[in-house]
Amino acid sequence: MQFKQIGIVATILLASLQLNAQNIDLFSEQSNNQSPDIVTGTFKSTRVVNGQSIENVGAGVLDFRISHRFGAISQGGYNLFGLDQATMRIGLDYGLFSRLTVGVGRSTYQKQYDAFLKFKILQQQDGERFIPISVSYVASSIYKSMKEATTTYTPYASDRFSFAHQILIASKLNDYISIQLSPTLVHYNLVDSAKIPNDFKSLGISSRFRLSKRVNLTSEYFYRFDKLAGYYDPLSLGIDIETGGHVFQLHVSNSNGMTERTFINETTGSWSKGDLCFGFNITRAFGIRKPKELRGINW
Repeated sequence: MQFKQIGIVATILLASLQLNAQNIDLFSEQSNNQSPDIVTGTFKSTRVVNGQSIENVGAGVLDFRISHRFGAISQGGYNLFGLDQATMRIGLDYGLFSRLTVGVGRSTYQKQYDAFLKFKILQQQDGERFIPISVSYVASSIYKSMKEATTTYTPYASDRFSFAHQILIASKLNDYISIQLSPTLVHYNLVDSAKIPNDFKSLGISSRFRLSKRVNLTSEYFYRFDKLAGYYDPLSLGIDIETGGHVFQLHVSNSNGMTERTFINETTGSWSKGDLCFGFNITRAFGIRKPKELRGINW
């Protein structure tokens, strides 16, 4: 069944390559319209691995994203080192403006639906008006639709929601190294016990190291100040490969979840115990609205 899912993903990607459309750079309008002093390309994708990066989708660009997470490699050959088990998320991100991106997604993990908006507050800039960092605000909502075991309490629809608020603070130190801090608050509308808080604070630390023009190493770690018992801090290491309108992200992580609720607060795997999972993200960018300087050209 899992190989059937992989086949469907591959078919979608191959079909997209046959489109007689112009390749669209994910951040194309940002690069064309911004001042030469504006710093771009802090990260090569709008996600570092699971978490949001400082980057926005270009205005008028639709980013189609497929994320796949396999089971633990430590399961051995019987489960083909985790390939027999997989979770998946399909998402659509759209750049309303150069500073504002919105997105929706659906995960097989806990049958979650999610939506977010990301607004860039401050843009890193070189030159006479030197600004050393970029700052963005991200608000996310997650709806867990998976049916729970029968209990004496029937949850309201609102009980299934959780929310996340993040401030992204990033800096492209040079052409080879970028770093990002992500103070995060995750709120659960409903928790299992009165002893468990509804709000959980954490701090994400992410980095990018350039190997070549199209290849970058990435890392992502979230330290949880407020911890749910039985879960671990998520740590992911990856490699980004950029090919025009596509970005391929390959990584190893101890987390199967792909929403802020699950990969930050509910990671069940431990690096020290070898509970590592292979995963990948694939994105394809489509130009929905022409940039201003191209509106007189027939594509």
